[in-house]
Amino acid sequence: MEKQEPSLKEKTAKGLFWGGMSNGVQQVLSLFFGLFLARLLSPGEYGMVGMLAIFTAIASTLCDSGLAVSLINKKEIRFEDLNAVFWFSMTVATICYLALFIGAPLIAKFYHQPALISLSRWSFLSFVIASLGIAPSANLSKKLKVKEKSIAEITALGLSGILGVYLAYKGHSYWSIVIQTIVFVAIKSGLYWFFDDWKPSFHIDFSPVKEMLYFSIKLVITSLAIIFNTYIFSVIFGRLYSEKEVGYYNQANKWNTMGSSMVTGMIHSVAQPVLVESRGDDVRQLRVFRKMVRFTSFLSFPLMFGLSFVAPEFITIAITDKWLPSANILRILAISGAFAPLGSLFTYLILSRNDSSSYMWANLALIAVLLITVAFIHPYGIMGMIIAYSIINILWLGVWFVLVRRKIGYTFGQLIRDVAPYLGITSLIIVGVYFLTAGIDNIYISITVKILAVAVAYIIIMWLSRSVTFRESAQYILQKLNIKSKKETI
Repeated sequence: MEKQEPSLKEKTAKGLFWGGMSNGVQQVLSLFFGLFLARLLSPGEYGMVGMLAIFTAIASTLCDSGLAVSLINKKEIRFEDLNAVFWFSMTVATICYLALFIGAPLIAKFYHQPALISLSRWSFLSFVIASLGIAPSANLSKKLKVKEKSIAEITALGLSGILGVYLAYKGHSYWSIVIQTIVFVAIKSGLYWFFDDWKPSFHIDFSPVKEMLYFSIKLVITSLAIIFNTYIFSVIFGRLYSEKEVGYYNQANKWNTMGSSMVTGMIHSVAQPVLVESRGDDVRQLRVFRKMVRFTSFLSFPLMFGLSFVAPEFITIAITDKWLPSANILRILAISGAFAPLGSLFTYLILSRNDSSSYMWANLALIAVLLITVAFIHPYGIMGMIIAYSIINILWLGVWFVLVRRKIGYTFGQLIRDVAPYLGITSLIIVGVYFLTAGIDNIYISITVKILAVAVAYIIIMWLSRSVTFRESAQYILQKLNIKSKKETI
């Protein structure tokens, strides 16, 4: 009997399951290794590496050139497409590395840190190695092989994390972070190659890249705008303030990013491929999209609002009170971080409709607004800029909504029904638990009671309100656990 092809719903559920499990494991590992590194390294040492992040991010974006998304957006990927993307990425990576290698003294001069010359030249090797994995990674994503990508990423994170902690323990300072990053991308890219059955040939033909550039070039411009949005404060703080203050911001931003990416990474594994597959049927695509919005809201608001709620206790317990100044920064960033996965989901829908132009112009407009805001707000200090930055990023979700509404007729009323219950319930629970725990002085008891009270209250309310998203998620997890239990019994 011929084996049936899994339905879109089954593939989506499987992808979300593996994406969720992968991101959960990765966040736990990142948390585990991050705690050790933060205890072993100083804010200044973290700040040194943080100053280089924007250059690595820009180079990585140029290496990808939006071609990974272009490949996933294709109905079918040919061998020639993958081969062209592989050689193009390698060529761009080599050129970028040589330019940054030569420009390393200028980077060090900009930040007034001579040690950045050698540090940057080693650090920038990471994007060269990562470029090797762009084509096979896109091919695995297109085939919804989330399980294989998950194994690659978890393995790379685990092995590189152990090495990074060991080097920090041995007193190698910020070099431990740089070497950890290089090893991470090397193992991850290598395993992508192992799991993907595609292999390149030496017949180099860039014509498929030319066909994709009309769509992808706008993604490059957009990605550069997003990088600027992400790293603007690292650059400003690195130029105007000490590496210690850069370290405080980067530490807070790291935990914020880790939390929001736990949700974003889960939906990223399946969102664009699934939305592309449902393209052409607006009713079906709207139904799929709304389900993803509800699932994203269901996870993001309790996770990120909760992180903001326990930020001081978390920072003190996890990485000691030497990092306490980063707690207030984390509190603000985590609030805006709760909305970030929704923004990402909206952009996946826009890109699935092959509208890279709207995606590009919306992001460029966001950067223009941020630049104007920074110009007016910077006299009010670091916290003033971070508050303004967070508010703008939350409000910009309205721009993404308008663009999505034009594509599939997603109404404001539908948005409210999909998002408001999770936003409102989470906010009310946290306010209630805040007053409940206000008199607890011991930080260990305080954080334990806060986390348990919020989690238990949220689950109970979801159950009593008969939340479809909650019930479907619980049912799928229980079904997976039951299947696994049966296999082990057999």
